[in-house]
Amino acid sequence: MAKQSVKKVVLAYSGGLDTSVIVPWLKENYGCEVICYTADVGQAEELDTLDERAHRSGASKLIVEDLTEEFAAEYIFALLRSGAVYERKYLLGTSIARPVIAKHQVQIAEQEGADAVAHGCTGKGNDQVRFELAYTALNPRLKVIAPWREWEIKSREDALAYLKAHNLPFPAGATNPSLYSRDRNLWHISHEGGPLEDASQPPYDDVFQLTVSPENAPDQPEEVEISFEAGAPVAVNGKKLSPARLVAALNTLGGKHAIGRVDLVENRLVGMKSRGIYETPGGTILSTAHRELESITLDRDTLHYKDTVAQRYAELVYFGQWFTPLREAMDAFFLETQKPVNGSVSLKLYKGNLTIMGRTSPNSLYREEFATFGHSVVYDQSDAAGFIRLFGLPSKVRAILEKDGKDIEPIPLEKIVRD
Repeated sequence: MAKQSVKKVVLAYSGGLDTSVIVPWLKENYGCEVICYTADVGQAEELDTLDERAHRSGASKLIVEDLTEEFAAEYIFALLRSGAVYERKYLLGTSIARPVIAKHQVQIAEQEGADAVAHGCTGKGNDQVRFELAYTALNPRLKVIAPWREWEIKSREDALAYLKAHNLPFPAGATNPSLYSRDRNLWHISHEGGPLEDASQPPYDDVFQLTVSPENAPDQPEEVEISFEAGAPVAVNGKKLSPARLVAALNTLGGKHAIGRVDLVENRLVGMKSRGIYETPGGTILSTAHRELESITLDRDTLHYKDTVAQRYAELVYFGQWFTPLREAMDAFFLETQKPVNGSVSLKLYKGNLTIMGRTSPNSLYREEFATFGHSVVYDQSDAAGFIRLFGLPSKVRAILEKDGKDIEPIPLEKIVRD
């Protein structure tokens, strides 16, 4: 297949083995200028040496942006308000980071006068879809280069051989790789590959990076109070924090108490199943607290319908459909539902478990004087008899017809209701 004509490309750059190979490969195969773009979304990687590594591999420029606060406020908290969980367990840590990275990569491409963007996603995963759907939605005129779908490199060994043949330095740790493929950001860390591909076996202890094992967690529980305003967390134990600092603080606290480990066999968008081990300590605490606050501030119909919509929202995020009219409309719905979600939730953290210690809200629909089994000014227990008769009327009619036969003379409706 003939390659596209490209003059300047902006590459989503991590400085790892794949992107270290992609820079010289792009120059060799496309004859284009390569600008490296790194988005800091809380991946906790060493960024200080990236500039040197990018230039040594042939890039004309490296641009690094700190997106942690934007990521937390506009993406993570939107996800939190929605209550979206993919396939019952996954809090969408990798998925939710892709749109903010792609958005800024496109902006840099426009600012730099580039005619193409590139990424290092493999042709077998979900991320290629997420990045490329975002590129298309934000600037369809940009050409997209996905080296893993074009080149002859098939393994880590091939990549190392390519760098050696071109007299280029190896990234730190490239010759001593981890058994696992990992992706980390402010919201979570994921682990895939290696021994984890055997779904019949538990993960080894060396997998985990953010959380201690329940056996090694403190023997004393710890309580934490999360405060919310319009569905967004604003304070921990009474201390107001920025969105990114709040999530980071809860990651540390949750990790200390073994909170947020998930072992999931999921359905990838591209059609296959894969197994992932996820650590989302802060996200698990926040999601649990948020659900508990909604339980006292949202009416039944809103809460139940929101849960239905949240499942579709999870699919949109997982499938890379963030920049779509449907996602925007759903966010408007969620923002409306969150207006009364104000207050605080206290939780006890202990060896991987979260226990609810209390919920308070000025907008609470729960009233002890109404819920009591005793006398209540808003509920007359004798009213229940008529409600039950009407609520069960379809079942009663069906049962009478089945018992007495369909050919008999119909019983007057007023008699059925009265009886």
